[in-house]
Amino acid sequence: MLYSGARIVIETLIEQGVDTVFGYPGGAVLFIYDELYKCRDRIRHILVSHEQHAAHAADGYARSTGKVGVCIATSGPGATNLVTGIATAYMDSVPLVAITGNVAVPLLGKDSFQEVDITGISMPVVKHNWIVKDVKDLAEILREAFAVARSGRPGPVLVDIPKDITAHQGEWTPLTAEGDALSGEEFRRDSSIAGARARRLVERHGRHTFTEEDITAVAAMLREAKRPLIYAGGGIIISDACGELVQLAERLNAPVALSLMGIGALPHDHRLCTGLIGMHGTVASNKAVQRADLLVTIGARFSDRVTSRADRFAKAARVLQFDIDPAEINKNIRTDAWVVGDIKKILSMVLEKIPRKLETEWNGDIEKWKGRIPKAHHHQDPTNLRRGIHPRFVIEETARRLGCNAIVVTDVGQHQMWTAQFYPFTRARSFLTSGGLGTMGFGLGAALGAKIANPERPVVLFTGDGSFRMNCGELATLHSYGVPLLIVVFNNRVLGMVRQWQNLFYGERYSETTLHRPPDFVKLAGAYGFPGYHAAGDAAFGAALDEAMRDIAGGRSALIEALLDQDEMVLPMVPGGKPIDEQIL
Repeated sequence: MLYSGARIVIETLIEQGVDTVFGYPGGAVLFIYDELYKCRDRIRHILVSHEQHAAHAADGYARSTGKVGVCIATSGPGATNLVTGIATAYMDSVPLVAITGNVAVPLLGKDSFQEVDITGISMPVVKHNWIVKDVKDLAEILREAFAVARSGRPGPVLVDIPKDITAHQGEWTPLTAEGDALSGEEFRRDSSIAGARARRLVERHGRHTFTEEDITAVAAMLREAKRPLIYAGGGIIISDACGELVQLAERLNAPVALSLMGIGALPHDHRLCTGLIGMHGTVASNKAVQRADLLVTIGARFSDRVTSRADRFAKAARVLQFDIDPAEINKNIRTDAWVVGDIKKILSMVLEKIPRKLETEWNGDIEKWKGRIPKAHHHQDPTNLRRGIHPRFVIEETARRLGCNAIVVTDVGQHQMWTAQFYPFTRARSFLTSGGLGTMGFGLGAALGAKIANPERPVVLFTGDGSFRMNCGELATLHSYGVPLLIVVFNNRVLGMVRQWQNLFYGERYSETTLHRPPDFVKLAGAYGFPGYHAAGDAAFGAALDEAMRDIAGGRSALIEALLDQDEMVLPMVPGGKPIDEQIL
């Protein structure tokens, strides 16, 4: 079939199983947008208010489903506005295809209007990128892009398409198997049909190097351990290995500490779950890692926010690491043994070789440490000095109303850590947050993408007043498409996490962290056509939540502004440079 390049883009997206793209039009992508208009009954486009949030929305779509998210932007500033969202996805291993327009091929490299070298700019934060200079290559490159984004350790890719390529005519042939066109789902199950170049790229990005002997060796380490601890990260969720994690933990009778990206891999109320590990981790997780004789690290990268002082981390333990990315082995922490490959497959093979370990030598330590929580976690203030609602009350009351099926999204800051500490997560892909990059402004776009992808599930965004100012323009997108979200703004009138550091380590010199400034968030919600509610106490928050739930049931978003004390802190906390078990409680 002879199609324009723009039509080839749309047909290939549909072939890959894409039903929704997020974007913002501009001159360099007008031919693509013209085809989106013509094909609007086959593929949906969501017009965001800013290109950065197109990337965040595609990210939220991908995190909540496991599918590849897609975003589109024009050349120049449109393309550069995507970069923060692409970097966010890269740090958290989220499969995303970013499509950018560019000036026509003869104008490349001539400082043309709205020209930028987006392949050069994005190179450090993508798995791979391409610039298409011949329409004959367009479909194959797009297929390669999807294959690379979803293979091995997932991540974002970028395809830059000059405007004249979208106008040129080229042959487009659908992928076939024995003469029959393949659906997008069939392609996802067998990406080897993407073509020879795609296969080579997939092999480079998704290596499986372990042998039966490797599995036998690590199984012996597991059988010998007296105080095993599992440190579980987001790789378990990505590889759909949560069931295998539960089996391994129960067979070893080993406590499980979760990274921020691993939250939801094990239900919060499982007897072996010790919760978050790291700077704001639980006493149980942080003490257990220092007392373990074997640390089993699965799909986690030993972030500095987990290890703190790397030379004092897991100091009594042998370290065993399972990961799909060989670059993570011995990168931050030296390991005694490792297996590189798909985590689900690795754990399945390990489970075949280890018996149930009925006894360990933890001797009740885990239960004792679980009982040690900061006084700040008790939302009933006996001194009655708190000026505002306790964040734990807000989070737990919201969880009680929404139920276990909710998708919870955060921006970045204190509210993010409180959510990780207090929300009772029971399932994977229910907690969406910017872990590696820590992107303020991530939340509303990601929540939009998650709700578009999961219309039957309730979605709540917990955000802070600082973060929300960075993304509140996307309220227009929610209104335009009738997307019902619950938005809870933790308003402490400060940049809370930065202020906490200033309080503890900078002599209470609050340089540029006080935010006594507009807008009135309730009025702002009204300006965008939503109901907004103000809550300064527990009873007021409960009443506001009642009203907001009715609004959402009626098909529209609602915002609750919850007033917090400006000096409320996230505790426990490991000060910078201290060992992980030296916590401020």
